[in-house]
Amino acid sequence: MTCTVTVLGATGSIGRSTADLLDQHRGRFRVGAVAGGRDAAALARVARDLGASFAALADPAGGRDLAQALAGSGIACGAGPAAVIEAATRDADLVVAAVSGAAGLAPTHAAIRLGRTVALANKESLVCAGDAFMRDARRFGARILPMDSEHNALAQAIGEGRVEDITRMTITASGGPFRTAPRERIAAASAAEAAAHPTWSMGMKINIDSATLMNKGLELVEAHHLFAIDAGRLDVVVHPQSIVHGLVTWRDGAVTAGLAMPDMRVPIAHCLGIGERLSIARGRAVDLAATGSLTFERPDEERFPCLRIARAALAAGGAQPTVMNAANEIAVAAFIAGRIGFYDIAALVEGACEGFAARYPAAPADVEEALAIDAEVRRWSEARLAA
Repeated sequence: MTCTVTVLGATGSIGRSTADLLDQHRGRFRVGAVAGGRDAAALARVARDLGASFAALADPAGGRDLAQALAGSGIACGAGPAAVIEAATRDADLVVAAVSGAAGLAPTHAAIRLGRTVALANKESLVCAGDAFMRDARRFGARILPMDSEHNALAQAIGEGRVEDITRMTITASGGPFRTAPRERIAAASAAEAAAHPTWSMGMKINIDSATLMNKGLELVEAHHLFAIDAGRLDVVVHPQSIVHGLVTWRDGAVTAGLAMPDMRVPIAHCLGIGERLSIARGRAVDLAATGSLTFERPDEERFPCLRIARAALAAGGAQPTVMNAANEIAVAAFIAGRIGFYDIAALVEGACEGFAARYPAAPADVEEALAIDAEVRRWSEARLAA
């Protein structure tokens, strides 16, 4: 039976890896819709290559370019937020949610409300509105498949086990480009240096989140919601080889782990298969003898304060993760633009968390409230940067 797939974030790194797998297994999948951000030409190429029925560009200004690029293909298209929602809600057996940042929350939630199976690579959906998002998933009968490499590894390591039997759930971090650098060197880093990830090939924003270790903080919040596990049983360990992606420690002392080469196609294939294993052309299996050794170390939260801030936000609960994510997106954009330094990212995020703690003590009641808080924190953050 052919599986109909929609890919949100089709032009990003995860979207491109997804497209590679869909192309490899053309007889198994049909692509219903694809959505991208601003690159009309790239989205048109993906839509044509995959034989999509519909293509949506988030940037309304690119609508004419997209239509021209798809002329004669028979592929319907649209531009703007409503078009992306249309892509997310078209008939599909599986929706790959790979839009980066809080921009992915609304379309992913729209798919959830239709009871779709969602392969979730947009961690911000759970960071911004985790309680409401998971509640709606249960309410509408949606199934969420973790597509981030760490959470996919954890899901596989848990297997049929019970969360109540888990004493610790650990996600791994490569340590980023500054793992061994002194604080003074990190403070002077440029955006290009921060984005030079030693293991993974990802987008600029995610690479910088990896350099600050904020990415691991966001993943802790994501794990809390995905697996319904309390913050006290979640941990992070630095593992430079990026072969072990997640570990589960059980009450009897046993540990199960998910291992794979650092290739996002592995967790993507696991999700696309929905219970069956797909082959990956040009994929590599882990060869421990060839690797030689796997090393692990504790993260340094003095040199990488974003992880400390994220832990605190998760422990505090309420809207703190929502606030943290919004401020971080603004701060990272400012760092990329050369407006602030590396450690100013953490300073802005911590200031926002402190400033909004009393205003929003409760978790957002729904996605609409989460987006409203997100917008308010973004305005505050921009004003703080401009002051």
